[in-house]
Amino acid sequence: MNFQALAEHFAIVYSILTVRYVVLAGLAYLIIWKLLGSRLAHKIIQPDRPPKRKNFIHEIKYSLATFLIFGLVGVFIFESTNQGWTLVYKDVAQFGWPYFVFSVVLTILLHDTYFYWTHRFMHWKPVFKTMHLVHHRSTNPTPWAAFSFHPTEAIVEAGIIPIVVFIYPLHPGAIALFALYMTFLNVLGHLGYELFPAGFTRSKFTFWHNTSTHHNMHHRYFNCNYGLYFNWWDRLMKTNHERYHEAFEEVAGRERVTAPAPAPIAPASPGLNALR
Repeated sequence: MNFQALAEHFAIVYSILTVRYVVLAGLAYLIIWKLLGSRLAHKIIQPDRPPKRKNFIHEIKYSLATFLIFGLVGVFIFESTNQGWTLVYKDVAQFGWPYFVFSVVLTILLHDTYFYWTHRFMHWKPVFKTMHLVHHRSTNPTPWAAFSFHPTEAIVEAGIIPIVVFIYPLHPGAIALFALYMTFLNVLGHLGYELFPAGFTRSKFTFWHNTSTHHNMHHRYFNCNYGLYFNWWDRLMKTNHERYHEAFEEVAGRERVTAPAPAPIAPASPGLNALR
């Protein structure tokens, strides 16, 4: 394939990644931060340190740079598939819909494990400043921080799909659904507001799923809460912040404070007019 065709494929992949980011992060920011910001003020996880304009610029700038890396990886997968090197298949009927759904779930589970351990590696002191400090510049992240990575971290973060397409069959639609799920949960983790109800982290039905508070605390304290989608690895490795559940309940249990209704105005006194 010639350079022009590669450049066209890169432009397509980069555009898809950027649009997906702008739509999901942008909608979260517009709806939660702007349209409902005052109504949800009691759900802000870190009300004591609101992000500044420079933080937004930092997050967006590095996210757009991240997509340059992701775009190159996308072109690599596309070309590898054309050469018959990957296990990507085009006809759903080849493996059926049950396998299609299974492959999406499997990729999510594998990515959760991949993320936890690569994330802990990037917190290793010899590599932290080089790889992960850029992301942690957002001590109180916004939805725009979802892909705010140093290029070296972006390479690691992009690694999951190039790995799995060589291990088991994946349909392009399954990859797209996984990418959509990944982006949505990534934005949720950096939302800055806690939308889950009180009791979520203690319930036997939902305790396994992470919350916005969980990842927000990681950005605030750095050395805890390394998981992405699920809380299994943090529980197993005992890396949840010791006050995670209490911090979540404190935010999730807050009640909205509304201004008291103004006192009714008493009828005007007849005053001197009544004597005339």
